[in-house]
Amino acid sequence: MDRAQLAHFLRRRREALVPADVGLTDGARRRTPGLRREEVAMLAGMSVDYVGRLEQQRATQPSEQMLNALVRALRLTLDERDHLYRLAGHNPPARIGATDHVHPTLLRILDRLHDTPAQVVDDLGTTLVQNPLAVALLGDDNRFEGLDRSLVHRWFTDPRARDVYPEQDHDHQSRVQVADLRAAVGRRGAQDQRARALVDSLLARSAEFRSLWEEHDVAVRRGEEKRIAHPQLGVIEVQCQILKVNDDSQWLLVFTATPGTESAGRLELLGVIGQGLLA
Repeated sequence: MDRAQLAHFLRRRREALVPADVGLTDGARRRTPGLRREEVAMLAGMSVDYVGRLEQQRATQPSEQMLNALVRALRLTLDERDHLYRLAGHNPPARIGATDHVHPTLLRILDRLHDTPAQVVDDLGTTLVQNPLAVALLGDDNRFEGLDRSLVHRWFTDPRARDVYPEQDHDHQSRVQVADLRAAVGRRGAQDQRARALVDSLLARSAEFRSLWEEHDVAVRRGEEKRIAHPQLGVIEVQCQILKVNDDSQWLLVFTATPGTESAGRLELLGVIGQGLLA
């Protein structure tokens, strides 16, 4: 661990950002450029004291979980992420296959979506980051671990995962998810261990998945209308718009409703629920 260079790198990256870069208001006049330590701590979900100790070369070696939180808070690129890991004495995560690193462009857009549900997912169905309204609409996907981090895996192995859609939509969702997974596995190639583990688990645990996988349907999702079965607000009809990075590995999903409809009113009520989640 190179404490001096780590401290210098974190300070410089913090000073290079302005509040608008991370979806924050400018607030009071600032004496120094960049974000405050308090803001980085809030974005990373760690204490201000620990951020300060890192920048003052007094901290113990940060865990990979803490580094990943700093990567997102400071909107680091993959090259910057790898540099941060090396300075902290860790091997950078492999770039082949799945990664928890959220593409900075998608994260910048997500930061600006305060009034509509939105989240970033990868091509295997793993939710990487959600805004509060997406949590209020769909639930907190970050509580899952292992293969269950993928909605595709949960869909075929945990009946509770299907509660988000009305029962009459389940067959359509099953087919869409399997066809999309086929496309993702093809893009990633046979060497991708996480994709292979996901498919192997589903083939072993779900007869429905085995049947659909055998059909070998391939289709990449490009946005669609959905009906969300919300436990408090009832069924909400939304348009799911998708923005992807160039290699199709990550998607920004934005959920909107037709203005003036009952569903649009229900989406507005999500703001109250979202505030409750933040309280």
